[in-house]
Formats: sequence, C-alpha cells, structure tokens
Amino acid sequence: MPQRAPPALAYTAPMTTRSWGAPLAARLPDGRLHLQHGPIDLVIAAEDVAEPAYRAAIARFDDILATLVTELPSLRTPVADDTPDLVGPVAHRMLAACRPHRAAFITPMAAVAGAVADEVLAAMIAAVPLRRASVNNGGDIALHLAPGECFRIGLAGVEDAALHGTLTLRFADVPRGVATSGWRGRSQSLGIADAVTVIATNAAAADAAATLVANAVNVDHPAVRRRPAREVRDDSDLGDRLVTVAVGTLPEDLVHAALDRGVAAARRMRDLGLIHAACLRLQGAIRVVGIDGDTLAPLPGDSRP
Repeated sequence: MPQRAPPALAYTAPMTTRSWGAPLAARLPDGRLHLQHGPIDLVIAAEDVAEPAYRAAIARFDDILATLVTELPSLRTPVADDTPDLVGPVAHRMLAACRPHRAAFITPMAAVAGAVADEVLAAMIAAVPLRRASVNNGGDIALHLAPGECFRIGLAGVEDAALHGTLTLRFADVPRGVATSGWRGRSQSLGIADAVTVIATNAAAADAAATLVANAVNVDHPAVRRRPAREVRDDSDLGDRLVTVAVGTLPEDLVHAALDRGVAAARRMRDLGLIHAACLRLQGAIRVVGIDGDTLAPLPGDSRP
C-alpha cells in the first residue's frame, strides 16, 4: 500500500504583494518542504529534525519577496565602486556576491536565487542543529553538512534534464553553494552555454559567478539568435543588451572556442578565490575547471581541463 503523503504544514500569511498574494507552504510526498511566492520556488530538505527546521524556513520566508520588492530599483542597477549598501538581508547578500565582479556589467539580480536559498538555510541552521540540509531555488542550491556528511548532486541538462554527471561535496570541502546558469534557463543570458554549474562558498556567490561564466561562453554565428532583453521581458535588468533566445547546431571548432572563453573566465574567478570549481556544457562538450576526479564524475564528453 502506498504511503500517505505527510500533511501540509499549517501556514497562513498576510498579503505581501498585490499581484502575488501570500506565500505558500506544503509538504511534498517525499517529506520535503515546498515554499512558493511569486517567482521564488524553493524545495527544502532537512534530516533528523526536519519539523523545527521547516518551521524556521517558513517563518523566514514570509517577508522575503515583499522586502526585496522595496529595493527593486537598486537591485536592477549595475554594481559600481560607489554602489551603497542595501538594507534587506537578502539584498545585502546579493550585493556582496556581485561586488567582486563589478568591473563587468552585473546587477545584484544576478545573485537573487542563490541569496534567497542562503538566507532560508541560515534561518534553519540558527533554529536547530542539522546533520544535512539543502535549500534548492530552481537549481541554485545552498547546502549544510555536519562532520562526516556529504552530498552527491546530479548535473542535469537545463532543457531535457538528462544527467551529465554527479558532483560530490563533503563536510571538509569549503563550498556550500551550487548554481547553474545558461541561455536555456529561467534567467536571461548574454552567452550560449547550455549550462554552467559553479561551486562557491555560498549559493549567492555561485549564482553571480555562474551568470558571468555563462555569459562568457559565447561566439557569433548565424545559428545564434539574440534579441534585446527588454523585448523578451519588459522588466529585465539587462535593458537593451542582446540576450540569447536560440542556438542552432554550431561547428565543432566554434563550440570549443566558446567554451575556451568560458573556461578563461572561470579560471580568473578561481585564481581570485571567488569560486572553487565550474563545469561548462555546450552541445555535448563538457569542460571542467578546478574539479578533480574524486569530486566530479562526468558522463562521456569533452572533459579537458
């Protein structure tokens, strides 16, 4: 007989935005927690002491979107040397993750998904000792590990969800954040990468870096179609910059040329201590930076460092 799904956690919240209504919380059939509010969609897992951890996550999630909306103009403004600190804790995380990349065009929105994941995980850790926990915000993941624990994360394609490899993170490893970006994802990209997965100290840092590395995976070719970001989405923080909307089959030499540019960007970030590793994927070719064989187990493909 199939097991009955755990009951949904009782949760009510006031209207926090006119268009998105109240935050929603429910238990998934496997026991994980699902939190959703407007564009934010979290899947949360905690072991051993899940209930108090989930209640802490729900309480912290209540006003995250509403607080972010109050600072939206600043969050959509490119980061510069004189960008003032932001007020909300999630906005503060976003800006901190993007500041090191301010020489390039980047707005704090590049780190929003990872910063939300980090903030909710921090509330869970503060509430109760945890053995293993994860907050997954659409593929941008904040992780917590106790001594002796590890996580194995699948690297999937953005469009077809086919597994390209597995990534193992252990307690002894410094990184606690994983993020993926690419032109096929839910965010706009200036590049043509199918997917760039970055491992960094936290999810916000990984999110910002993945955005920029994915932008760097780029070439011009008739098979690549681009449109002004504002035409694709009228609230885009990228303005009239051209974003990728389609990538046809590319010649093999251009695939590798595009990946070379992304690898160079990832290596610069790794040399500066901004990321720990990256896995770049484009049309069946795979490149890895800063990942040894014990950490990443790629499926067949181009795995040249």
